[in-house]
Amino acid sequence: MKKRNGLLFVLTLCIEAVITIIVASAFSVRFVEVMGIVGALCSCLIYLLTSGGGPITDFFNAQNAAITGIIQERETFVFRRGPVFFTSLIYFGIGLILFILLVNGIIPPA
Repeated sequence: MKKRNGLLFVLTLCIEAVITIIVASAFSVRFVEVMGIVGALCSCLIYLLTSGGGPITDFFNAQNAAITGIIQERETFVFRRGPVFFTSLIYFGIGLILFILLVNGIIPPA
């Protein structure tokens, strides 16, 4: 199981780095400038996709109940933490720190 978590960690970092490179080249900015934003968006997306119950599930259950007339049992909110979410948070933290260093002038402008 440890090998799988390590693989997911590296794979998540690579995917987020590729997304950051694509966004940075599309907007003609440096990698460091968009790293925190991409990390935050990926963290939020992973949070929404890995959680169960909550308002999104309630919305779809209400919509299905309105269409079919069958009322489903309510689910409690459950968040499944995993290596992908923690990797995304780490990526966001590193990006945030680098952006703060860039704004303060410690990292020289291009």
